[in-house]
Amino acid sequence: MSLLNIYVLALPTLKIGFETAKEPSQVSTLLQILILLTVLSVAPALLLMLTSFTRLVVVFSILRHALGTQQTPPNQVLISLALFLTFFIMAPTFQEVYENAFVPYIKKEIGEKELWERSIQPFKKFMFKNTREKDLALFLKIRNEPRPYSPEDISIFTLIPAFMISELKTAFQIGFLLYIPFLIIDIVISSVLISMGVLMLPPMMISLPIKLLLFVLVDGWNLLIMSLVKSFY
Repeated sequence: MSLLNIYVLALPTLKIGFETAKEPSQVSTLLQILILLTVLSVAPALLLMLTSFTRLVVVFSILRHALGTQQTPPNQVLISLALFLTFFIMAPTFQEVYENAFVPYIKKEIGEKELWERSIQPFKKFMFKNTREKDLALFLKIRNEPRPYSPEDISIFTLIPAFMISELKTAFQIGFLLYIPFLIIDIVISSVLISMGVLMLPPMMISLPIKLLLFVLVDGWNLLIMSLVKSFY
């Protein structure tokens, strides 16, 4: 017997195909798997739409531009920081969804429809708290929906875009306030260099270390994170 025959491995065969469902339960299981895969594929978008992630990552990006540090901190660091802060801020909401929706569903006390209704209510409560009435009225007008008498009357598909543009506006307002002190430093440094006749030296080379030193001395990350977290409560 040759060495080639000794080391030949038997590979398993893989068969993929479609068969007719013989019982209704098989169709239900396939639909549940399809829904699960769909939810997993849109999970990043849901994280952006329903949580505090949008405000956090926009503010961090504006801060980096205000400091003038180009790609420092890198995008991966800023996104990771925004992601973990999102989990920190949304922890009470996630806990409520877990206790009121996921656990009863696992115990088979509720069905899929009630699971959805119980899961979305905590997120709607969070979004209502951080959505401006003007933005909400805009999308109600676009969809020609009647004036709601309670938060429960507003569709989640109307609330989500209103919440997102409210988050963007709030993030830009915070970013503007962050820009002011660093802009003043840039103006002062530029004026000093011009008055000294130093025209060939870029002002950024002088202002950047001063802005970094100021940000560190005032414990900027601590103040910024504290202000951002408190803005959601």
